[in-house]
Amino acid sequence: MAKAAAKSTGAPDEESGPSGLIERTVRVLELLASEAHGLPLSEIADRLLMPRSATHRVLTSLAEQGYVSQQRQQGVYQLTAKIASLAFTFLSGSGITDLAQPILERLARAACELVRLALIDGRELIWVAKAQGSQFGLRYDPDMGQVGRLSCSASGHAWLACLSDDAAIALVEKQGFGLRKDYGPKAPETKAALLKALRETRKRGYSTAIQMYAPWMNAAAAAVRNPATGEVAGAVVIAGPHMRLTETRIAELSPFLMEAARELAMAIAASPTLSPPRGGSGSFFIAQAS
Repeated sequence: MAKAAAKSTGAPDEESGPSGLIERTVRVLELLASEAHGLPLSEIADRLLMPRSATHRVLTSLAEQGYVSQQRQQGVYQLTAKIASLAFTFLSGSGITDLAQPILERLARAACELVRLALIDGRELIWVAKAQGSQFGLRYDPDMGQVGRLSCSASGHAWLACLSDDAAIALVEKQGFGLRKDYGPKAPETKAALLKALRETRKRGYSTAIQMYAPWMNAAAAAVRNPATGEVAGAVVIAGPHMRLTETRIAELSPFLMEAARELAMAIAASPTLSPPRGGSGSFFIAQAS
């Protein structure tokens, strides 16, 4: 009866929500990471299907450790910069950002557009480094640390094209398709549309996202493979305004893009943290080529 009442009133169902302390903590962190302006305790609990008492305990513990702060005036909880600091400390220690930055800057100068490096983390692509090559006019310059939408991003297609069709679809279904109303007018919304784009990527050797991620933006990406293991580590991306980074311009830049991908592969192989022994497993290396 209590369970039915909870469902009828819209209250969180404790049995269907996260139960373990670690799971609850991670879910709270992930939710707040997607809400830069913060959320009140009640909304966090409702969206995660957690009891409010348990949600309060998790938030209090995270606040005590410095990972979350509460804005008293609005009563919302926000992540602090400590989470970002952990990520960038790891990347700095791995050496990948130091090794990759000159390569990204060289490609950005050649393209005169934004260049980014995305690394695979579990089932997601995280943008971890960038170089801006456009000095004038419209500049596309997103924040680092964001998760890329696999179904409609150039980096996502570059990775997915290295997998079997079934594995690619499974990853996209786990994350969800990007809807055209939220992304670009050419964002794939079905399996058939996505698989067609992946076939074209495999044939071309690099991906293109023409008005997929945003209506005014185009991009191209090449997969970065660990030369020792063959695993896909991430993708290097050129992104710019649709009116400037045309399909013709992308084709002209493709040799520079592919060369940067090869150089980044060697840089990643030189990183002891990101390049595990053959047969081992590392934080960013989970995608086997098909």
